[in-house]
Amino acid sequence: MNSLTLATPEPANAHSAEPIVRFEQVGKNFAVEGGQLEAIREFSLDIAEGESIAILGSSGCGKSTLLRLLIGLDRDYRGTIKVDGKAINGIGSERGIVFQEHRLFPWLTVEQNIKLGLINEPLTQAERYRQVDAFIQLVGLDGFQRAYPHQLSGGMAQRVAIARGLVASPRILLLDEPFGALDALTRQQMQEELLAIRARAGITSLLVTHDVEEAIFLADRVVVMAPRPGRIKRIVEVDLPHPRNRGSYEFLQLREELLHELTGDGDYRPPAPRVQDLPLTSIAY
Repeated sequence: MNSLTLATPEPANAHSAEPIVRFEQVGKNFAVEGGQLEAIREFSLDIAEGESIAILGSSGCGKSTLLRLLIGLDRDYRGTIKVDGKAINGIGSERGIVFQEHRLFPWLTVEQNIKLGLINEPLTQAERYRQVDAFIQLVGLDGFQRAYPHQLSGGMAQRVAIARGLVASPRILLLDEPFGALDALTRQQMQEELLAIRARAGITSLLVTHDVEEAIFLADRVVVMAPRPGRIKRIVEVDLPHPRNRGSYEFLQLREELLHELTGDGDYRPPAPRVQDLPLTSIAY
């Protein structure tokens, strides 16, 4: 790997192509005082190459635990997790991760922090610098190579974290609520930036979030989780074209439907149409 290769992914179809990621009946327990706590139960999901998935749920539903299992930080679970048809065995360069906090080393520059993502890659020093510089350009931080984390805004620091997660050219990028600590405006800007990076780098992404609007804006499919134990409640395909309009009727309707899945009981019932929404032919004079 000597250079950054950018590609536009083909439209994802999780039902026809061989999945790049497959969860099969995955379960996870944690040892607690006096017994076992079941965190995840029978989680099964196929993710296609180039697809963007959002796992949506409240705190305690096992969202971040699923990422830890997929990245290979935790091997104690039931079921099978496969990448390209092979069961994962610890961490691998085909998988990168970005956490909620940027976790940059304050004594290292932007360039040095990103280069940590290549620590296990068999590259020469010159190849490392070329790769790092390519991803600095990708996330729009050219000119900040020598800056330290305290000299960056929150959004810029998170861009560095994304570049570090991408620099080894993983095919799968895992995002654990990466914009949760940002203010609303920066969060929206970073969501748009992530979409642009996905399109340019052609990666598969798995986003964990509790933000319904973020899930709809970024994902091709939203996996709604039920808590205690964490399990799939519903999978929703987001059939809205990009760029997505957060204020459109379709977007807001889907937002209300997903909010009901998270907080309501029973089946979702869309609100009755108002008089002003009806065509003139339906209004009696």
